[in-house]
Amino acid sequence: MPSIPDKALSCSIRIADESELPSVALALAAALPERAFVTLEGDLGAGKTTFVKAIAAAVGIDPGEVLSPTFGLIHVYDLPRSGPTARLVHADMYRLGAAADLHETGWDDAIAGPCWVFVEWPRRIAAALPADRLDLTIDIDSETGRTISALATLPVYGPAISSLKTCGNRSG
Repeated sequence: MPSIPDKALSCSIRIADESELPSVALALAAALPERAFVTLEGDLGAGKTTFVKAIAAAVGIDPGEVLSPTFGLIHVYDLPRSGPTARLVHADMYRLGAAADLHETGWDDAIAGPCWVFVEWPRRIAAALPADRLDLTIDIDSETGRTISALATLPVYGPAISSLKTCGNRSG
């Protein structure tokens, strides 16, 4: 995660196991703006895709339909509920060489219009990341425990940070 700017909004929450993810995802989904860009950092097996599945379930998408986009790079899911956000975009940039390669993936079309974009392995496309985003890092604390750290530099994500602070054992 990048260094924390002076006016950044941040928090960290600890979850004991995967069973706590639905409440965290519901809290975050309720507070995201209509256009949201969320990066997901973490080691292999940290739970990045599992987190996106929990977000999908929180907005009415069958989490069984949410697959890791490691080979497809980008998966787009229409949100079943009515509202200003039309889609959930889940991207995994692990296999992408650099941001310059994005044009071959359909990236611009996928993120156009009101949508929530969740990007795993965002450092691969660092040059293409918007400044207005929410950065989430999932750290492995134990076999089942995780710490989710959130950082936002713009106030549009303030409600999301506040909402996350209500979940789990927190700091920040």
